This record gives sequence, structure tokens and C-alpha cells, in this order.
Amino acid sequence: MSDPETIFKACGDTTRLRILALLQGNELCVCEIEAALSLSQPNASRSLTILKNAGIIQSRKQAQWAYYKISDEFAAWNPELSRALEKICAGLSTTNTDKALLHKLREMHAKTKCDES
Repeated sequence: MSDPETIFKACGDTTRLRILALLQGNELCVCEIEAALSLSQPNASRSLTILKNAGIIQSRKQAQWAYYKISDEFAAWNPELSRALEKICAGLSTTNTDKALLHKLREMHAKTKCDES
């Protein structure tokens, strides 16, 4: 697990907090994160790499797509910090809008999954 300084630096960016807010209780394809937050592929990848290197999120590959979720190890390592981070993300002014857009995008693309494209 990363040291506290690395974890807090990773959480010290609005885009990364917005990503974490979307990932609360979800596993998302990188394309869903990019679309819901209107991020370019390089910006999304950079933020996801920082979060992953800090041990906050984990990923898995399926075909050419990467799927991300909050790391099980991170939540188990420090449940208090994990809950605090969840609360911070829920309180962001953008969280409800971001989640609503994600929901809308998922409804629009319900018949096609990322790995079927």
C-alpha cells in the first residue's frame, strides 16, 4: 500500500476525486469514465494511473478495454480513510451531475458493452 503522502497527493485533484465519486460502488470501463466526465483519453489515463499507483483503485483488462474500481485492498487497509474519501466524493458539487450523466450514457448504450464495440 502507498504511503499517506502519495494517497493524499492522488486525492488532491478535482478530476481524480470526480473519478473516485463515479467509482463508488461501480466498476467502470475507461470509456464510461471519459464520457461521463468529458475527459480526453490522455487526461483520463493520467488520472487513473495516479490513482492506481497510489493503490486507491485497481483495474482489470477485458479485450482492449480496461475496467476500474475502488481497490479492495485499499478499503481493507484503512476503512476509515476509505469511508472519509467516499464522503468527500459524495459531497462534491459535481457528483450528482456526473452520476446522472453516467446513468444516462449507460441507458443509451445498454445494448452495447465496451468490449463488444
